[in-house]
Amino acid sequence: MLKEQILKRLITDKGREVKEATSRDIFYVLASIVNEEVKQQWFQTRKKSKDERYKEVYYLSMEFLIGRLLESNLLNCGMLDEAKEALEQLGFDPHEVFEQEHDAGLGNGGLGRLAACFLDSLASLNYPGHGFGIRYRYGLFEQRIIHGNQVELPDYWLTDPYPWEMRKEEESVVIQFHGDVHMFKRNDGTLEFEYQNTDKVMAVPYDIPIVGYENDTVNTLRLWSAESIFQNRGDTLEENKQFYRDLDHEHSIEQISGFLYPDDSSYEGKELRLKQQYFLVSASIQNILKHFKLNHKMSLSRLAEKVVIQINDTHPSLAIPELMRILMDDEGFSWEKAWEVTTSVFAYTNHTTLSEALETWPTKMMQHLLPRIFMIINEINERFCKGIWLDEEELREKIPELAIIAYDRVHMARLAIVGSFSVNGVARIHTGILKKKEMKTFYTLFPDKFNNKTNGITHRRWLLQANPKLASLVTDVIGPQWIKRPKKLISLLKYSNDSALLERFDQVKHENKKRLANYIHQQMGITIDEKSIFDVQIKRLHEYKRQLLNIFHVIYLYNELKENPNQDMTPRTYIFGAKAAPSYHLAKEVIKLINTVASIVNYDPDVKDRLKVIFLENYNVSLAEKIIPAADISEQISTASKEASGTGNMKMMMNGALTLGTMDGANIEIHDLVGDQNMFIFGLSAEEVLHYYQHGGYHARDIYNTDDRVKRILDQLNQGEFGIHNIEFKDIYYNILYHNDPYFVLKDFEAYLETHELAERAYRDRMTWLNMSVTNIAYSGKFSSDQTIQEYAADIWKIKRV
Repeated sequence: MLKEQILKRLITDKGREVKEATSRDIFYVLASIVNEEVKQQWFQTRKKSKDERYKEVYYLSMEFLIGRLLESNLLNCGMLDEAKEALEQLGFDPHEVFEQEHDAGLGNGGLGRLAACFLDSLASLNYPGHGFGIRYRYGLFEQRIIHGNQVELPDYWLTDPYPWEMRKEEESVVIQFHGDVHMFKRNDGTLEFEYQNTDKVMAVPYDIPIVGYENDTVNTLRLWSAESIFQNRGDTLEENKQFYRDLDHEHSIEQISGFLYPDDSSYEGKELRLKQQYFLVSASIQNILKHFKLNHKMSLSRLAEKVVIQINDTHPSLAIPELMRILMDDEGFSWEKAWEVTTSVFAYTNHTTLSEALETWPTKMMQHLLPRIFMIINEINERFCKGIWLDEEELREKIPELAIIAYDRVHMARLAIVGSFSVNGVARIHTGILKKKEMKTFYTLFPDKFNNKTNGITHRRWLLQANPKLASLVTDVIGPQWIKRPKKLISLLKYSNDSALLERFDQVKHENKKRLANYIHQQMGITIDEKSIFDVQIKRLHEYKRQLLNIFHVIYLYNELKENPNQDMTPRTYIFGAKAAPSYHLAKEVIKLINTVASIVNYDPDVKDRLKVIFLENYNVSLAEKIIPAADISEQISTASKEASGTGNMKMMMNGALTLGTMDGANIEIHDLVGDQNMFIFGLSAEEVLHYYQHGGYHARDIYNTDDRVKRILDQLNQGEFGIHNIEFKDIYYNILYHNDPYFVLKDFEAYLETHELAERAYRDRMTWLNMSVTNIAYSGKFSSDQTIQEYAADIWKIKRV
């Protein structure tokens, strides 16, 4: 039937017969068929929610890294197998058709992918939950590697029509920036605020359906696009001035929904980021309140009975003063009543312990751009600090580190904590560090607010869709129940010593490695050994994630092979994928170093193909779906205490890769399940790292002076052995030795080498390795985002399934 629908739509939509059609034609035709299927379910989901008046959760996030949706939507609609069969019968390769879709440029890393997994789980578990984000026209950036350097190009993901979005211009809202705020006293003594001379921006919503797995539930991801408000040119001088003023601002308005995370190294860039954040939250809060009034016919004083808003990291924290503004200025609430409502609606997820990632804004910038919002934040701060002074005498001296406004900066994490009823970390160790160190005083004040919700991943995309052969094998062995109840994967444990079954798992892994090897050859012209260890590190490029430690190990192995070309070594392929922030110089230097080492190692005859280094450019969701099923070793080597959770560790675990990592983030919880015997742990503990930061005692130069391996690597960098110019990579050299190796790369180097040797020995014993691999898959169901969402729903949101 689907085949006939495709043939019919080709003629009606494209005016072509199948023999004239391209893969792109087929993609759009198939997407339109899926959309037709989804739209009815979408309407019914909205109608049911309205009729039954459920409490709903709204997830506010600057990122939603949703990837491609055609294959995912086909899977969740129960149409994927039929679609693949129909495409093959029509002479088209299904994968080629699916790859016609651009990855949506709506995110960067783990934050955005987590948000996408959460939306998938909300819909698949029948929870009424929706996302709000920004429709970035050019995404983060498209990464190109030119002469080893990262070069950023605009990500033109919207050049072709995006088939999943629906523009809802009639639901647009107005956002106001700048201007003057005038305060008047009403007859009853309450205050009235009037805004004048504001810069108005239209927020136009685009809705994307979020399809639940085989359950007819379709939730919504609403993305806001910034557009100009053009008024008809009037006859008066004042109207003409306004018209030209609008024209002057058109370019700046378009920038609001232009790029994700614009370069904030300048004042203008910082202000644009702040604009984006307010644009997102103001549009979303206005929309949520309108929806509440329409559907529930209740006083806004009862908002928390039907609405809960989750703030994904600090970026949407301005939603708190924005709700206060609307309740007081538009709805006539007193401060006390507005604060009571607001603090019962918001919940905040913290994603980092890195001080530089806990956002702050200059008070003058906030006051200039958002004058009324600044007034409200200032009042929140005054009342909060006064409360501490009066009620918490022992904490008076701590007020500067608790104040929302301190030292001419507005601290967004503090605002989020004070204005929310729940504050959660994203892994047990991360939440512990928040309570005991980073937010210790806040925890003393609000112990009941803090809780842990370990991150999760949707097994539907990361196993069922990304690794269909493994998923099929799992179903053959334990039945299909795991698809809806992923914890059932634990049933694999009883087969972990079945040699015939392990051989089948090995065959699936080899086929996935062969597929990735073919892709690498096609993209880069490099041939890699399919039987080599595929050692994978794919994540945002940051010093604490320590891609530098990984490439130092590669340089060490290369040096060893140069000295002893005939030594026995299991062939290894090191695979990297990472983007560095455009203004993050040191991170971009690490990318250059990886590519420079690759250009030497991959073509040296002494290496004899035993060592290959691959940097796959423009890492995104679709590329991850190719890499993860092929991974043997999952590099999770962040400096202990720095990685909040990580989700790449979970994805690779679910696909049978073995974790080689530090006791950090969710690695600890993986370790709790599989133990030392099924993963490779090394390095300083979080407690040791925090002790060094607090008390000192670590001297990187001592290691440089006493470890010949380390000295040689750093000298190679300093002397230009890996650079075209002598100055190349000196910044890395100086950062390690003159800034005392802030992320303990040298301190963990020896343990890292030893752990890799253990992993190589284990890999040579194929049955032992495969047993370890299957054991990891069996325990991975614990990290399904379905589990995480059920915990949020029960403990924080208090929502029920539709």
